[in-house]
Amino acid sequence: QVQLVESGGGLVQAGGSLRISCAASGSISRINIMGWYRQAPGKQRELVANIASGGSTNYADSVRGRFTISRDNAKNTVYLQMSSLKPEDTAVYYCNLNNFKGTWDESWGQGTQVTVSS
Repeated sequence: QVQLVESGGGLVQAGGSLRISCAASGSISRINIMGWYRQAPGKQRELVANIASGGSTNYADSVRGRFTISRDNAKNTVYLQMSSLKPEDTAVYYCNLNNFKGTWDESWGQGTQVTVSS
């Protein structure tokens, strides 16, 4: 079993910055991908960014150049540094872990609200 606990969401003005974190605990495989998805009201959940245990990253076009994903493998923690925030970044941000144990097992956090005011 894997538990994901997000922190750091909140309210920020447009143009501001915010960092959210996600700590994973439980049975974490050495090979895994940690990432962030978001879901705005009335919209589908979408990938924001992810980072593999080896360090390779992937970003949605809408956030590339503004958001930076990083991880601390010793702490099983993933971070999302968000800069130049826009009102359209407002959403619930969900931490995601894909754990490889012969097959891929997926886990989700409970979500953290990020609200960007104009």
